Amino acid sequence: MTTTPPVLAADLETGLRRLKLAAMRRLAPELLITAKTQRWTPEEFLRTLIEAEITARDASNTATRRRLAGFPVTKTLDEFDVPASSIPAATFDYLASLEWVPAGENVCLIGPPGTGKSHVLVALGMAAVQAGHKVKYFTAADLVETLYRGLADNSVGRVIATLLRNDVVLIDELGFAPLDDTGAQLLFRFIAAAYERRALGIGSHWPFEAWGRFLPEHTTAVSMLDRLLHHCHVIITDGDSYRMRQARTKGGTRLNN
Repeated sequence: MTTTPPVLAADLETGLRRLKLAAMRRLAPELLITAKTQRWTPEEFLRTLIEAEITARDASNTATRRRLAGFPVTKTLDEFDVPASSIPAATFDYLASLEWVPAGENVCLIGPPGTGKSHVLVALGMAAVQAGHKVKYFTAADLVETLYRGLADNSVGRVIATLLRNDVVLIDELGFAPLDDTGAQLLFRFIAAAYERRALGIGSHWPFEAWGRFLPEHTTAVSMLDRLLHHCHVIITDGDSYRMRQARTKGGTRLNN
């Protein structure tokens, strides 16, 4: 025998809707039956409703932060095979603790393609989102394009200020394509503005001494590195490409990007 949850009184329904307490409004009818059956005290009933509302709002806020972050794929820290990587376990554990985020420290992942840089970068971003931080992900090309659009209408300063409302900004594939003078200056301007204010996560396959290959001026590379590396955790990744290893394991099966 099933019991149909009672319909909330119209004034309660209206009040909860007006206060935007959607979880309470949805769960209250069924919880009323449970409370009566199990003889909950008023405090137990109220506490359960409040906890349900908080849980629902936290989940909604997390989903919104994840959507606004713009991650290209879903990656988690639990999925990353630390023993098979070149990243020391103690270093990985520190990064996973996210202590570097409120400290405004940077993380630079440097190494050849397929050695886990993007996975770790995205997974750290997703962990930060789950922990309540605001995160924004870019490829370096997309970030520079965003800054270029601000240059076109003289709003670069506002664009940078908006980006720095995030707690963490992740910049992947830095050096994948060379930058012209203007693009390099815009990127430097952003990194200089973030310096000691926000945490940055950088992924690049170029070692630092080779950044002059994609930055048109030596002075720009030096100035950028000076700010990035002042408060930075540098992680060098190496070894065989995970993607190539997986392809060999699958007997040459074509992999999705």
